[in-house]
Amino acid sequence: MVRRRQTRRRKGSGAAGILWTFLLLLLLLPAGVAAWLVFAPFGPETETFVDLAPGSSTLRMGRQLEAAGVVRSQYAFDLVRWWKRGTLKAGEYRFDHPAAVTEVYARISRGDVYTRTVIVPEGASLFEIAARLEQAGFGTRQSFLDGAAKQVGLVRDLDPGATSLEGYLFPDTYHFARKFGPAQICAAMVRRFRTVAGQLGLKGNLHRVVTMASLVERETAVDAERPLVAGVFENRLAKKMPLMTDPSVIYGLELDGRWRGAIYQSDLKLDTPYNTYLHTGLPPGPVANPGLRSLRAAMEPAKSDYLYFVAAGANPQGRSLFASTIEEHERNVADYRHAVKKAGGR
Repeated sequence: MVRRRQTRRRKGSGAAGILWTFLLLLLLLPAGVAAWLVFAPFGPETETFVDLAPGSSTLRMGRQLEAAGVVRSQYAFDLVRWWKRGTLKAGEYRFDHPAAVTEVYARISRGDVYTRTVIVPEGASLFEIAARLEQAGFGTRQSFLDGAAKQVGLVRDLDPGATSLEGYLFPDTYHFARKFGPAQICAAMVRRFRTVAGQLGLKGNLHRVVTMASLVERETAVDAERPLVAGVFENRLAKKMPLMTDPSVIYGLELDGRWRGAIYQSDLKLDTPYNTYLHTGLPPGPVANPGLRSLRAAMEPAKSDYLYFVAAGANPQGRSLFASTIEEHERNVADYRHAVKKAGGR
């Protein structure tokens, strides 16, 4: 009898073990499925964009990601959001390889939005900026020029007489969303100008300062020379001498669609408002977009008696040659031509 009872107890114990194992499996199965949904890589093999609008709920984001094939299940994304409890950031995201939901979530939590980089160098003109934007995939060059022409109101308080944004599109490295148009791009660049202007304490006749700075920017890339170049221009203006600066002439040719990639003697005789060989005073407006150091030089030109210079950009010696008299200047020109010839030029 004892043996039989022991046998029954063993059988009962075995049945209970099976039951507990079954229950454990039932509990582990959902956890395993959840782990697979969350951690197993999934997603597109090719470039896919998802634009998450501001104010979107986690559920809506999850639905968009699932519909785009970025995650297997919107509920897996929602689960990770509940687990991590981070803040999700709106914007356009680019996905190009399979990834775990945790990785997708981390990118959106960081705000790792997709942007295209555009580098605007100091001294770039509106035309050059338009070409760079076209190269970066922001529409055609002409579409930006047309769009920028409509945005002059962005600087109306700074320069009431401005007819263009030239001079106020601050040179910098920009990261623009893929769908940005001319209005948003111009606004970002003008905002950057305003920030720098505030740092410099730029005030008074901004039109004059920015126009002068644009000439300085295009005439020399040597920082130490910028105040000296500005001083030469101020001295010539004071004596009512024409500035005779090629960058201004070139800009007038660009506006008229006559720029041929090099300046010719005939160009210096072409009567445009920007021809500073024919007209005294500053040109009608900026001829490029100056950086901080040229703006500062225009605000604080160096005091000197220099009236002439051979620009550093044209000099193989890498520095500008300044002179107070025409005789000195002619010697500098001769030295410049000798240096060009020695360097293998014509």
